[in-house]
Amino acid sequence: MSKAITAKDIADLRARTGAGMMDCKKALEEGEGDVEKAIAILRTKGIAKADKRAGRAASEGRIVAVTGADGNSVALVEVNSETDFVSRNDEFGALAESLATQVHQDEAIDHVVHVAGEGTLFAQPYHADQSKTVEEAVKAASAKTGENVVLRRYARFTTADALGTYVHFNHKVAALVEVVGAAGPEVVALAREVAEHVAAGVPRVPIAASRADVPESLIAGERAIFEAQAKESGKPDAIVQKMVDGRISKFFGEIVLTEQPWVRDDSKTIQQRVDEVGKSLGATLTVRRFVRFQMGEE
Repeated sequence: MSKAITAKDIADLRARTGAGMMDCKKALEEGEGDVEKAIAILRTKGIAKADKRAGRAASEGRIVAVTGADGNSVALVEVNSETDFVSRNDEFGALAESLATQVHQDEAIDHVVHVAGEGTLFAQPYHADQSKTVEEAVKAASAKTGENVVLRRYARFTTADALGTYVHFNHKVAALVEVVGAAGPEVVALAREVAEHVAAGVPRVPIAASRADVPESLIAGERAIFEAQAKESGKPDAIVQKMVDGRISKFFGEIVLTEQPWVRDDSKTIQQRVDEVGKSLGATLTVRRFVRFQMGEE
């Protein structure tokens, strides 16, 4: 059964694709109201280049990082507020730092929790006031500020090798990167360089550290779109497949972190920079994982 198409659906699709209102309406009708199908239709027709997907979850707040004394563990948290006035308040900043400390103290966490409420953190005793849970501490902050204060998401990585963090000066974007294969100040510095690159989001925000980490469903979807576009050229199937393979390779270069041109020197890729540092140390280094938080984006 097709979904009824509303003006909001059309406006949202336009925001995500940059396509015209009528094109968005027609794509939604053709896709029977399914937004993902409509995006694929627009891209196949060459009307939309890509899905912007920048859901405005929140615009204010603070992202902070806490690093262990030995440097082998880092916690990253995003705490939201309704206004910039509250997020710049010293008390709010102290709360964000305290919540990052709470995450950092939980050695069971070695991953990313994209929705804080789905983790176990909220039910824990709050380290700064054992009479409250973490959830109660956040609610108390809401009551005190008169705004909806939310611990939105968090991450904690631990390693035997190197972790690097970058938090932008306005605390609106931050990244955490793990590099394995060796330890020491040179590798930590490299991890920080890569974290800076991830935070910059240039040429686009990466979705995976390596090709092996890219979801097969994503590549299958892109391949289907590229094939539909290439077939319209009327060229033989063998040529079409070469065209598609070329576009898939280019796509990997855009979304895979290690294949992106380094933001500090676009004459080399992130992998080439990693190999450069590894060679100087006589080690084989690998970017194992990363996470990036940006205020207001999903």
